[in-house]
Amino acid sequence: MGSQEGSSASQLHVVMFPWFAFGHITPFVQLSNKLASHGVQISFLSAPGNIQRISLSLNSSPLIKIIPVHIPPVEGLPPGLDSTSDMSPALADLLKIAADKMQPQIKSILIDLKPHIIFIDFEQHWIPSTASSLGIKTFNFSVFAAACEAYVTNPYRESPTIDDLKKPPPGFPTTSISSLSTYQARDFLYPFMSFNGGPSVQQRVQTTRKSCDAIVMKSCHEMEGPYIDYIRQHYGKPVLLTGPIVPDAPKYKLEEKWENWLQKFPAKSVLFCSFGSETFLTDEQIKELLLGLEQTGLPFFVVLNFPSGDGDSNEKLKNALPVGFAERVQGKGVVHTGWVQQQAILAHDSVGCYVNHSGLSSVIEAFINDCQLVMLPQKGDQFLNSMLISGDLKAGVQVIRDDEDGHFNKEDLCKAVKMVTVDVNEEPGKSISANHGKWRDFLLNKDIQDGFITNLVEEMKKMVN
Repeated sequence: MGSQEGSSASQLHVVMFPWFAFGHITPFVQLSNKLASHGVQISFLSAPGNIQRISLSLNSSPLIKIIPVHIPPVEGLPPGLDSTSDMSPALADLLKIAADKMQPQIKSILIDLKPHIIFIDFEQHWIPSTASSLGIKTFNFSVFAAACEAYVTNPYRESPTIDDLKKPPPGFPTTSISSLSTYQARDFLYPFMSFNGGPSVQQRVQTTRKSCDAIVMKSCHEMEGPYIDYIRQHYGKPVLLTGPIVPDAPKYKLEEKWENWLQKFPAKSVLFCSFGSETFLTDEQIKELLLGLEQTGLPFFVVLNFPSGDGDSNEKLKNALPVGFAERVQGKGVVHTGWVQQQAILAHDSVGCYVNHSGLSSVIEAFINDCQLVMLPQKGDQFLNSMLISGDLKAGVQVIRDDEDGHFNKEDLCKAVKMVTVDVNEEPGKSISANHGKWRDFLLNKDIQDGFITNLVEEMKKMVN
């Protein structure tokens, strides 16, 4: 089947309901765009405060409709907060409790829409039974790498200790991911914790997985075959693949001030550094990062964000800068806080390396824009993404960290950057760069990427019929 709106798949109607975090919403939006281009009708659910940003990313199509849903009040959760980007971790855990109260609202919407399938996230463990009673299939769409799902949210893991999490679960495939550092394992205790009397993330995941009709992974066999096969062994139900979901080119032009600054530098010479909207560095980490980038001698553009409600971001950034740093790098380095047009910056001819947190979407954007990857993961799935890219795919480099607390220093950061920028004619930089090019070609092969969605739509039709 070709990618034509209104094609023979048009009888398929899908509801999309991601968790209220943009790291989750964005992959659901990207998948919606791909499915709509194959003639699938999409009804996209989210809270009102997220709709403007979602509408900017969803393609304009008669097949796509956004439907607002309202988050019920919960004691301690201020009204009007519609995504985790506006919240502390404690409030985000309260948001899960509020979302659990949406069952009557979602049931009413499903009765009204009569879709064939609802795609849900990890959080809505109560939807499969509701949907099933209405004759609607539930697909659990994971926005995480299969490697992360296989290693951490594994049905074998119930109440693991740090030492348990440092080791792979039973039967885990033999890959470059053979253990976790202490600081990484400590971070992964969170999915197994219960807050406010509600189920833990792990309990939600496993309940959803066991009761849904199919698991959908944002991956492919070429990149994550062993982990996908391992997951398939556990659940006895279809595991469908979307492929990596390569984003469409941005619809916007790069802001003029950044365009003017970047164009002063030669092709592929600028380091871009960003950690996403919800990953934050400590002041000590910021100092080591900036001094390490300065030490490379290359021009750089750094974006650093701070937790919301934590004071003025510009003031916090100013206080975090090393003494004399702003004066030393004037004209050659930019340090910014706030939203920037990341895709357009990575696509700029002058940008050749991306220092980042290993968010899955960010990694894909680096590949397709031919930006070498230097990874400095800070939490959760980012650790496994980084191991996958640097270990299994050998297409990027991780900054060396201390086992106990994850500390990194400016020298190690500088060394990692130079490996894939300055020293690309010697090993291991030469091989990393070659592998990066191979995966870029794979991701930019429209026939391959389109084939993943074609196959997914065919599987969806089979399951509905």
